Amino acid sequence: MQRISEVVLLVAGFSLGLCACHTVKVNKHKPWIETSYHGVITENMDIVQLDPPLVALDKDAPVPYAGEICAFKIQGLEAPFEAVVLNGTSGEGQLRARGLVDCELQKEYTFIIQAHDCGAGPGGTGGKKSHKAVVHIQVNDVNEFSPVFREAQYHVAVTEGKIYDNILQVEATDQDCSPQYSQICNYQITTSNTPFAIDRNGNIRNTEKLSFDKQQQYAVLVTAFDCGQKRSTESVAVHIYVKPVCKPGWQGWDKRVDYEPGTGSKQLFPKMNLETCGGLLSSVRTTVELQTSHIGKGCDRETYSEKSLQKLCGASSGSTDLLPAPSASTNWTASLVTDSERDSDLIFRFDGRQAARIPDQVVPQNLTDQFTVATWMKHGPNPGLRAEKETLLCNSDKTEMNRHHYSLYVHNCRLVFLLRRDFIQVDTFRPAEFHWKLDQICDKEWHYYVINVEFPVVTLYVDGVTYDPYLVTDDWPIHPSQIDVQLTVGACCAISSDNCGEVTKPRFTQCFRGSLSGLTIRPGKIESQKVISCLQACKEGLDINSLESLGKGIKFHFNPAQSILVMEGEDLENMNAALRKVSYINSRQFPTPGIRRLHISTSVQCFGEDTCISIPDIDAVVMVLQPSEPRITIAGVDRLTRPAADLRGPAGLTLFQDLHIISTVTKGDTASHHTAGRPGVQEEIIHNLDYCDILVLGEELRPEQESLQLQRSTLLGKHLDATNSTSGMSIYGVDSMSNYEQVIRQVHYHNWHPAQNPDRKFRLTCSELNGRYTSNEFTLEISVLHKSEAGEHVNHMVAPSQYMQVVPHLAMVHRVPSAATVVIVICIATLVVVVVLGIYRIHLTHQQEGRSSDTTKERELDWDDSALNITVNPMEVGVYEAMDSLPHSSHTKPTVAGWGIPGYGQPPTKLTYPRWRSSKSSCRVVSLVYIVSFSFFTYLSSHISLKTFC
Repeated sequence: MQRISEVVLLVAGFSLGLCACHTVKVNKHKPWIETSYHGVITENMDIVQLDPPLVALDKDAPVPYAGEICAFKIQGLEAPFEAVVLNGTSGEGQLRARGLVDCELQKEYTFIIQAHDCGAGPGGTGGKKSHKAVVHIQVNDVNEFSPVFREAQYHVAVTEGKIYDNILQVEATDQDCSPQYSQICNYQITTSNTPFAIDRNGNIRNTEKLSFDKQQQYAVLVTAFDCGQKRSTESVAVHIYVKPVCKPGWQGWDKRVDYEPGTGSKQLFPKMNLETCGGLLSSVRTTVELQTSHIGKGCDRETYSEKSLQKLCGASSGSTDLLPAPSASTNWTASLVTDSERDSDLIFRFDGRQAARIPDQVVPQNLTDQFTVATWMKHGPNPGLRAEKETLLCNSDKTEMNRHHYSLYVHNCRLVFLLRRDFIQVDTFRPAEFHWKLDQICDKEWHYYVINVEFPVVTLYVDGVTYDPYLVTDDWPIHPSQIDVQLTVGACCAISSDNCGEVTKPRFTQCFRGSLSGLTIRPGKIESQKVISCLQACKEGLDINSLESLGKGIKFHFNPAQSILVMEGEDLENMNAALRKVSYINSRQFPTPGIRRLHISTSVQCFGEDTCISIPDIDAVVMVLQPSEPRITIAGVDRLTRPAADLRGPAGLTLFQDLHIISTVTKGDTASHHTAGRPGVQEEIIHNLDYCDILVLGEELRPEQESLQLQRSTLLGKHLDATNSTSGMSIYGVDSMSNYEQVIRQVHYHNWHPAQNPDRKFRLTCSELNGRYTSNEFTLEISVLHKSEAGEHVNHMVAPSQYMQVVPHLAMVHRVPSAATVVIVICIATLVVVVVLGIYRIHLTHQQEGRSSDTTKERELDWDDSALNITVNPMEVGVYEAMDSLPHSSHTKPTVAGWGIPGYGQPPTKLTYPRWRSSKSSCRVVSLVYIVSFSFFTYLSSHISLKTFC
């Protein structure tokens, strides 16, 4: 029993030993891996390159399952990776990305990985896992992004004339994650031919000095490269503005200012300001000068004639114009040279070789102790080595002693007036020569000189400013004599052999070189300063808008002509505001077009500094645009038919009773630019006239028979005067068109013997600005009706007046319808043919019956010797008017076939026929003619109105 127990225990122990041995051999060891791994993965790829490679070892190998690796597990769900087993027996594994890895989102990853064996069997039961290993993975970058500039555009301003090391820095960025691809390694300027360069850091510099005058702005394109040499897709624009070097001076002004006529005052510098470049100023003085010496006589003045201007300015009457426009009555200026460049301005140019002798009947004989000499003069220095006298006006002896009674001359740029009077006390010295030394005499500019003589005091006005003589020389008076004197303009008439003109006797000496205009002399009166200022006043000049708004401390001063303005102030802002108010004004309705130059000079003072800034002068122009030219139209009745009694009457014949003067301008359609080329719109305007001439056409008026007359009372209260001659009448003076109409309507024509000259023609023309604008030539014809025999008319209400004439109104013209006109003409022609045939038939019958009077006496009709009265229908007047057109003598009354027809032009109302004989056929013809005529005119009177017929 014991032995069996021992055997049993032995078998049991062996069995337990076998079981224990079998268990140890199945999965004794756990897998082994490295403690850490470093991996690299390129973005947008899935395979991770690990160092060392992912390999797990198990000591249980080669035991199936227990020695094999079934998985690599990663701890951390945020890691976008997975580990796969490539070979379970060898333990190789691979780390992969579960999706695309973006370096720009995350550059590195760290996580835990473990290796697991397969355990004891296929189910993996009893499997073992390795220790935890740390895995570090770095994501490699790919150069997928281009550089992008931080700014869409760059702007910078630089001052001219400098070389800059760094004008501006541009900067670009790259979104790649690695330093190789995210950093910008280079910049480049792609715009060619620019004076700029850029370095690798984006700093832009200029390679040469910039000039504001040459180029004021540059546009440069710049591109960028990253360190992987990837170029930016878009270049950036860099705008570089060149500023001028700060130069003290006026800024914000225009070089040209356009002036529209009739717009009044226009600002010249509305945005001007003075740049001082930071300098502190204690005072500013600015002079604005308007240069108009090339316009007219020194500036834009009214170009009316001297007589018209004197009337306009209220000058005393009685002045004599010594340099009038050449004409039949003023022919002494015909040989002088005129300056045709001046529009409507009569200017005579003397070159030292010609002069004008004034006729004796024109020269005032007695100047008295008070008189005035006035003239416009433009004179320069004498080009000769020895200055000689240049005489403007000289009154000297015609013969013998060659004495100068009075003269006005220039000598060494001094104006001298000589006046030697006849006095009873011949042994007394008297003032004789008056000398003035002025810059204006030889400055080659136009000036207005007026010499007022109140002997022994002589006063000179130059452009309205008074000047006293700096030297007065006394001389002996001239002895009275009976020698005739000669007044000469432009020289002195002398007996000497010196000859500066044509070879005649007497000869001209001391000839004048320069230009004269409006030379007048007025005896017995002197002009007031108000009139003198009016006669030479400029119609253009400088002005200041709103004087009361000038800043405090601003002082200003105008010269008399308002062509120079001086402004001075201490505050710079107030001076800027004051200069902005300076304007140009031209009060003429039709100014002279062209440029006017402006010159602005400025001087400044600084606070206690030895040196101060200098302000350069500036020049600009005012362009006066061409004014709309007026079209002056004269309209009215152009034909008058009046009886002789009207011309012989005390009132005479009113010539222009229905006269109308209008003026229109063409206004362009400026509403839109695309309407150019359309005809302008006629617009009526109101302006002055300066003369209207009524010219007699044909033979001149015969003073003993006819004349033009105008009552002086019609000129009262108007700036008008009139001259009358056998060639016509001239009405002159600056006045309105309505006043001219009123005066011209009062012109009467008288003819005491109209039979000798029954027809007259007159031509009327009007002018503005001394002929610059002239009207149409309006011609008026006058026909005289001679007296006719008196008669009675049956119906005085129907019969028209024997001198009635239909006058068409200017604004409403009655026209006969074209169809009615044709009917009337045909009817009248038919009637004339019937009448002529009837008369011819009567004449033939009368001759035939005369031959056979012996055999046909019993058939004759005897008419008694008494007169036969026949009452005629009023509408038969046309028959006799038609008969009037037949040729006849002006001294006898026409008769047709024994019919007594009254004189020409007067329709009869009662006809008286002498006794006559005819046959029955002739009587029938006469009756037929009468019936046809009566029927015709009865038809016309019932179907055509009298107004239409007329």
